[in-house]
Formats: sequence, structure tokens, C-alpha cells
Amino acid sequence: MQQKTISVMGCGWLGLPLAQALVQTGYRVHGSTTTQEKLPVLAAQGIEPFLLTFPEKGPETQLPGFLQADVLVFNLPPSRQASSAMPYEQVVQQVLTEAAGRVKHVLFVSSTSVYPDLNREVTEADALAAADAENLLLRCEHQIQQWPGNGATMVRFGGLMGAKRHPGRFLAGKENVPQPEAPVNMIHLSDCVQILFQIIAQDKWKYTFNACAPLHPSRQQFYTTAAHHLQLPPPTFSTQAGLSFKLINSDLLRQELQYQFRYPDPLSCLSSPGF
Repeated sequence: MQQKTISVMGCGWLGLPLAQALVQTGYRVHGSTTTQEKLPVLAAQGIEPFLLTFPEKGPETQLPGFLQADVLVFNLPPSRQASSAMPYEQVVQQVLTEAAGRVKHVLFVSSTSVYPDLNREVTEADALAAADAENLLLRCEHQIQQWPGNGATMVRFGGLMGAKRHPGRFLAGKENVPQPEAPVNMIHLSDCVQILFQIIAQDKWKYTFNACAPLHPSRQQFYTTAAHHLQLPPPTFSTQAGLSFKLINSDLLRQELQYQFRYPDPLSCLSSPGF
């Protein structure tokens, strides 16, 4: 069986451990970074490094070589762009244009921020990708769905935690935090990595998946407990006004991938070595 090549665009908090897991399992991996200093770091992990910066003027010259792959994992968050960089939707368009005829499948890392607060449980059908959507990620998802490759899959992750991203720091010491009874939608880094890995390994294309831990403690319980674990002052919460929330349902992902979350309860992993 021929060795598959996976191109991981964005080797940061999520992309680097995913690339490492793919290398360890025998995939050939291209990894991109925006900083020259990180190129030897990637190479030392067995990842073929590429410097991709997407300047506002002119094409990204290393992109065609980076995209010689079976699967592209598009893992660039919109908020991390430098002011001199190409606008996010143009980056997506440039990558998709170059990927045509080179990449077989695209795996797009999206977010549950595409959902408004509907005050109920939400599934993938509650936010549909569209060219004229108000939400940036939904417009980008639509671009990717229209791409003439062999199929793309979107993964909408909930609140990200793990590694150096401990939620105990998120609200520690803050006062009058709203919505104490609203459910939290969180997911641990190790589950993020395994979900992306399983989509690639199982060839699950042409799907949109929510990816969020199945249990949803309240904001007050979760962030108070998280602060205590770091011995930080817990937040104080305002008197409950009208409840405004969304509760992310990830049943489709669990069914299609036969996936069992490593951390189904966000409270249970706060003291784990995963932080």
C-alpha cells in the first residue's frame, strides 16, 4: 500500500501534535509555519517543513509543493493573521485554486462559533454553509464544499483546551461574569487530534461534524472548578438574567467515526496530565 502524504497547514497548538501523530503512524507529512525559526523544529519531528506566509501582494511560492498531497488539513484560524497578510477568505480561495489537481481531499478546521445562541441543543443542520452567510467560517466552508476535488469534510470544534491552554486562566478573578447557568461546550486537545486523525484514517469525506465533549457543565461550575485547580481566584458571576446559550450536539461524529471521547466530561480532565 502506497504511503499517503498529508499536508497540515498551520503547525501550532493543534496542527503540530496532529502532524506528529501522523508521522508516528507512518504517513508522510508536510507541515507549514509562518516563521523561519520553526522550520528546523518541524524537520526534527520528521515533518517536511514549508514556510507559508500569504503576503497581500503576490502568490505564495512554496504553496504548490506543499499541496502535493493526498489530504490537506486546513488549520489556519482567521484571528491569527498579521495585518499585512492576505484576507482570510482570499487565503482559502488561493489554497483551493492551487489544490485543484494536486490534493484529493480537504479537511477544514472550523468552529462552533458558526452557531448563534438558540437556547437549545444544536446540530450541524442549525448552521448551513452559504456564499452569502454573515459568518466568515460559513462562507469559507461553502467555498470548500464547492471545490472540485474528491470531497471535503468540515470539523466544527467547541472550546479548545489542553496542553498550555488551561481554562482555569480564562476567567480567573473576573467579576460579574454573565450566564452562570449556561452550558459550556469544550473539547480537549487529545480528542481534537484523534478526531482529525480518524477522519483521515477512515476516509470520512463530504461530512460536516460538530466536535465537542458530550457533557456540558454550567459555566459557573466549570470555570470555578478550573480556577481552583490552578489555585487562582475563581470568577464571580452576575445574577442570572435571561439565559442565552447553545448546547453543541456531537452525535453525528460519534456515530460515523464510532468515536469514543477520551475526555467526555470537561470537568474530569482539569487535573489531568494533559495540561
